[in-house]
Amino acid sequence: MELSSAHLVIIALTLFFVIGGGIYAARSVKSAEGYSLGGRSAGVPLVAGSIAGTVVGGGATVGTAQLAYSMGLSAWWFTLGSGIAFILMGFFYASRLRATGLETIPQYLQRNYGSRAAEAAGLISSVGILFSVVASCLPGIQIISAILHTSTWVSAGILIALVAAYVFFGGMKSAGVGGMLKMLVIWLSLFVAGVSAFRELSAMPGLQQAMPPEYWWNMFNIGVGGGFSKLFSMIVGVVCTQTYIQCFFSASSPRTAAAGAFAAAAIVIPVGLPSIAIGMYMHVMNPDVIPVLVLPVYLLQHQPVWLAGIALGGIMLSLVGSIGGLALGIGTMLTRDIISRVANLGNGRKLLYTLRFVVLLVMAAACLIAIVNLDSQVLFWNFLSMSMRGCGVFLPLTLAIFSPRSVAKKWAFASIVVSTVVPVALGLAVPLPVDPLYIGLAISGMMMMAGYARRWRPVQAPAHRHSV
Repeated sequence: MELSSAHLVIIALTLFFVIGGGIYAARSVKSAEGYSLGGRSAGVPLVAGSIAGTVVGGGATVGTAQLAYSMGLSAWWFTLGSGIAFILMGFFYASRLRATGLETIPQYLQRNYGSRAAEAAGLISSVGILFSVVASCLPGIQIISAILHTSTWVSAGILIALVAAYVFFGGMKSAGVGGMLKMLVIWLSLFVAGVSAFRELSAMPGLQQAMPPEYWWNMFNIGVGGGFSKLFSMIVGVVCTQTYIQCFFSASSPRTAAAGAFAAAAIVIPVGLPSIAIGMYMHVMNPDVIPVLVLPVYLLQHQPVWLAGIALGGIMLSLVGSIGGLALGIGTMLTRDIISRVANLGNGRKLLYTLRFVVLLVMAAACLIAIVNLDSQVLFWNFLSMSMRGCGVFLPLTLAIFSPRSVAKKWAFASIVVSTVVPVALGLAVPLPVDPLYIGLAISGMMMMAGYARRWRPVQAPAHRHSV
């Protein structure tokens, strides 16, 4: 990847435009609540921008092109599944969550199942979301290395600095403003590039022989069960993600939260298609390219300098925004629900500074994991993340929303822990015939049903002894 000085200038200006807007918005952030929730005053554009700006990261852009390069249209499951999940959240979850006035998933679970269940869910969700952060760090480090010819460690440091500028100072406020600007850049640039790739791909002679339609244009080329498994894991994982729920908590009203979810779905569902067209085009035209660099190489070799520069800036912003938003979600849960209880941080500046420091540590940890696994598939980490955070949290959270306090506390706690640990342990020990997510949800369902029966079991009056 050789970039001209014009490419570098345009990329820098694009990054400055978006990140500068987020930093400008951060001026009003003076408290921990302002940092994590933006003062609970976000309108529909800010809610949708925060959600879309986080989910459209490495998986939706670079990862989707990488997978489409070898698997075609089925790479769409990530953004399609995310959008369907946001539609469901708009109908059933968003307004109910916002009406509580809370801040984190563990806080919501604590109301229903007690502190032990809340802490377990916070830790499990944090680890699951961390894997999604890794999915954006992987291409981010490699693209920076390819553009600037820097070492892996230096590239990771640059990436952390960009993320810190994006979200470190302003939190949710910066993520919302930056997310809106980022999606504007991505829509304008990637869709132009994607339409160009699709037209050239469609006009190729012998396309059906080079790319048989039954595989390359088939959403279920990995089997019907495999396709629906990816869709289901996305829905379950998105519903259980602190960052997206945090966006609903930041909305000015329950109705605004629901409308923001629908707007985010409209943005997210089609955004993977340009990357798919580009990945499939590059499979035919440049079969020797490193898969994770398919998207940036196409932009540099097949698009005008101005469009390539803006699009590459947009890709970097998609990675930076996703890392920042997800790290903010993890930092909020760990700081609010675990560290603050132990250290008694209160609600002042001490809590704000601790929250920022934890967000920074999360970024560093994700970069370290990415460096150790540089050759792995980006979407592997995304789907793993969705499955892990969904196994133990999805059913307890859903029951807490729609049937509050209906499950015995100890059964809910056991469900969160066991339904997460058992599928992971089985998956590491033996090849499983089904997605581990199904095993985890089945265990969770059985334990939650037992807890429901235990909670509402009639209490028998003690027998009275009669003296003779």
